[in-house]
Amino acid sequence: MSTSRRQFLTRTAAAATTALGAGAMPTEARSATGNGFPAIVPASVLGAQAPSKQITIGAIGVGRISRVHDMPGVWKHAQARIVAACDLDARRVEDARALVNGYYAKATGAPYDGVKGYADYRELLANPDIDAVIISTPDHWHAAIAIAAARAGKHIYLQKPASLTIAEGRALSNEVHKSGVTFQIGSQQRSGVQFHRACELVRNGRIGQVKTVQIGLPGDPSGKDEPEMPVPAHFNYDAWLGSTPKVYYTEARVHPQVGYDRPGWLRCEQFGAGMITGWGAHHLDTAHWGMGTEHTGPVEVWGKAEFPTSGLWNVHGPFRTEARYANGVHMIVSGDFPNGIRFEGTEGWIFVSRGNESVTSSDPGAKLKDAQALAASDPRILDSVIGPDGIHLYESRDHHGNWLECIRSGRQVIAPVEIAHRSCSACLLHHIAMKLPRRLQWDPLHERFVNDDEANAMLSRPQRAPYGLPA
Repeated sequence: MSTSRRQFLTRTAAAATTALGAGAMPTEARSATGNGFPAIVPASVLGAQAPSKQITIGAIGVGRISRVHDMPGVWKHAQARIVAACDLDARRVEDARALVNGYYAKATGAPYDGVKGYADYRELLANPDIDAVIISTPDHWHAAIAIAAARAGKHIYLQKPASLTIAEGRALSNEVHKSGVTFQIGSQQRSGVQFHRACELVRNGRIGQVKTVQIGLPGDPSGKDEPEMPVPAHFNYDAWLGSTPKVYYTEARVHPQVGYDRPGWLRCEQFGAGMITGWGAHHLDTAHWGMGTEHTGPVEVWGKAEFPTSGLWNVHGPFRTEARYANGVHMIVSGDFPNGIRFEGTEGWIFVSRGNESVTSSDPGAKLKDAQALAASDPRILDSVIGPDGIHLYESRDHHGNWLECIRSGRQVIAPVEIAHRSCSACLLHHIAMKLPRRLQWDPLHERFVNDDEANAMLSRPQRAPYGLPA
């Protein structure tokens, strides 16, 4: 290797270590790539125990949440390198390449063009040089791509919710367990200090026996009818629809063609259930953590909701749904409560939320001034010391970083796949309850409604060929 080349690699690695934070130094190839930039050695080449291995990552779905949350959450760690971007919108692929290449160029102080673009996630998964994926697609593609990634042996960070249906979620959890890959769901509230503290206090009996959990979630507004539009030449709309029914293209149904504002698919039941899974996946997960019901679900669920009677957007609006758990806890979910989770016990209450924190600019606030958004019926509860013999919950302060560390160490992540499935399935049970005007009895062990064929028919959806879950 020439002296100038060696100096270049040394300067680049040193700059990356400084700019990207503490962690393993990026591992460079011994020879240059065709464009003159250093090549990244995949972790699979070095072996699982290589102390300085760098985790190579492909981003699948590079829209709003990927750009502002998932890719930045990964690229700040020196032990990881985003090397691929995949999307069905070719413009978004190029935007993502420019964004990530620009970050690494600024971080290293050297020109960088190491991100490859893909139009088909299957081609990305077939690349043996990629160790892991972050999946930030619309909800209706989550389970299918994650299952394919598990079968390809790729570690997975999946945006919540885990699935579009309960049947998909069960298939996903089974496949991830079979594959042995490291899976993290994007329930980042588990890595928030106030959520950890609140749940730990509740689990240690600081408010007595939990009786009621109130969860504040907003609904979505309805919209107007939208005209059919030509499909943009750079967008594979049929593949974007995936396993869901074929419907005409209009921009308000999909995502903006200019910019990265909140996409319209979030308000279409064809692609997701609305806020009950959008934010519910976070808040019900926190509730399960505090209740100690992470691997089960309710035994009864009921409720009601308002749904639009016209217009393109048709997810639920104002609603109130309720559930009862085997331990006697009564859960109520409604937009009438402040955005957050309130645990009520026999000896007091604790409320927790994100406060003023948001992931995207459109995130609903907690309607509180306290940025930590941690409160209790008696402030002394929050200062309570949990001794060495108490219940100490898993602690993480960086959700993406926890995933990366667990890929390297083999340790269990803070939000693994079965917990992800149970949080999502509870949300979907509330959504089903919005549709059926009666109390529904649920068997969390067998994941079936008791003596209710109509409700059980809603546990899955037809799959439009050739898309859907892998066989």
